[in-house]
Amino acid sequence: MSSSRSRSRQSGVSRITDDQISDLVSKLQQLIPEIRARRSEKVSASKILQETCDYIRSLHREVDDLSDRLSALLASTDNNSAEAAIIRSLLM
Repeated sequence: MSSSRSRSRQSGVSRITDDQISDLVSKLQQLIPEIRARRSEKVSASKILQETCDYIRSLHREVDDLSDRLSALLASTDNNSAEAAIIRSLLM
């Protein structure tokens, strides 16, 4: 047994079981649109994890893009305008 595993057991940290990993991978499969669309296909756990990472990266890029667009929009509006007030209220 590796020293890290024995330390985990000695410190009282419970290990995650293979069934729990399978359950979590299945849940990821249901959440990721790219994989969900191919539901009838058998997809490996490694492919699901890779697709999950790719999806998270794309969401980060989308958030960054939307944040940049929002910043540009706020910079282009008069801070006392009705448009600025609406934008601020939506952000709250």
